[in-house]
Amino acid sequence: MNTIDLIKKELNLEAEAIRMASGRLDESVETAIRLLQDCAGKIVVTGMGKTGIIARKVAATLASTGSTAIFLHAAEGLHGDLGMLAKGDVVIAISNTGNTQELISIIPYMKFLKVPIIAFTGNLESRLADAADVVIDCGVPKEYEPLGLVPTSSTTVALAMGDAIAIALLRSRDFSEKDYARFHPGGTIGKKLLLRVGDLMHAGERNPVVRENVTMQEVIVEMTAKGLGCTGICDGDGMLLGIITDGDLRRILQKDGNVLELSARECMTAGPKRLTPATFAVDALNIMEDNKITMLPVVDDEGRQIGMLHMHDLIQAGVVG
Repeated sequence: MNTIDLIKKELNLEAEAIRMASGRLDESVETAIRLLQDCAGKIVVTGMGKTGIIARKVAATLASTGSTAIFLHAAEGLHGDLGMLAKGDVVIAISNTGNTQELISIIPYMKFLKVPIIAFTGNLESRLADAADVVIDCGVPKEYEPLGLVPTSSTTVALAMGDAIAIALLRSRDFSEKDYARFHPGGTIGKKLLLRVGDLMHAGERNPVVRENVTMQEVIVEMTAKGLGCTGICDGDGMLLGIITDGDLRRILQKDGNVLELSARECMTAGPKRLTPATFAVDALNIMEDNKITMLPVVDDEGRQIGMLHMHDLIQAGVVG
């Protein structure tokens, strides 16, 4: 068997193991979901070895989708980390054999605290299954594991089961993209949904703005000084009237060679689209993309220009991408 066929076979085995586990689901998974929904404390996911790595990932997925969840290394639990557990918690214990000694050794403490145990195991006759309040069958045929020993399909099934349960909890809580962003403020999704125009705009001395009666020579000086390729045009009270961009300037030059003597009001694009500081950055991005523009003035509640937002600001902040 060549390498490609061998890899295809392994991928198909792991996919088939997930399908078999899906076909064995029964009301026990509904009981598990209810226990997790009603958890007054935190969800503690535990395991050993490679299964422990899966347990850590399941805990991370739960935590990122709105559940208070942590990982407890079963061996470290024997040496002090059981202090993580408290009444009101729910435990998800993952072990393919269900007889992993370190995991079995910490079960009495869970029982002492009366903490419900949800077992992900491939051995329904194991000590873990016997001690658990709910058993989720994650078993795979022995021949699906290399040499019958190396955990591959079994860990894949446990991981997929954890992901599926996390998604079921997410749906039950109406967990939204904005909720997800709160837990990922440094990621692209978080930046798109949490950043507002006021966080990114050019304000104060960096805000390109001129009065309507100034000449285009002064407009060009302002545009050059602020380096955004545009300037807002305001009346004497600072109310936004229009905008002039590099593109506007080129078009005007093609029509009138004496452009420097014209006033800003004569050359501006009147009534431009505008933003407020409270506008979400993702909404500003959508406006720019829908209207094929790269800059938007920002106004206060009265309509006075207080800033300018450029597409480059959104790119640098990670909103675009």
